[in-house]
Amino acid sequence: MNDPRWLVRAGCLFSFLVLGRAAVPAPAGAQVSGVRFEITQVGDTTFGFPRGTAGWVKEGVTGIAVDPRRRDVLIARFLVIRVDTGFATALITGQTTRVATEHVVVLNQPSPPWYRTATFWGGTFVGVVLGLFAASR
Repeated sequence: MNDPRWLVRAGCLFSFLVLGRAAVPAPAGAQVSGVRFEITQVGDTTFGFPRGTAGWVKEGVTGIAVDPRRRDVLIARFLVIRVDTGFATALITGQTTRVATEHVVVLNQPSPPWYRTATFWGGTFVGVVLGLFAASR
């Protein structure tokens, strides 16, 4: 413990990691896009779409319907009211044009919980390594 070089090395490593993380840009809002689903059934105030393997599509999720032929112009806003095996039914809460099967559903996939992110586990790993390194000196 009389040799302070380990502290300088640990500080340099920590600074390198912080600067490295700061150099990685976060995605801009325009780069984040929603997940698209095909509309297969249209009713008067509801429509349905297959959710496939997207288990995160549940009752209460809100989204929009867009027209891909017209550069994703907004067609309607909706609320998912029922999810059966692989199929979701949505209630139209507002619309600019009548919803049709040519339109698509756009939903934002929810972000994973904090304990499933790479940032959390990377920070945990770095903290353990630095702690073990400091304890061994």
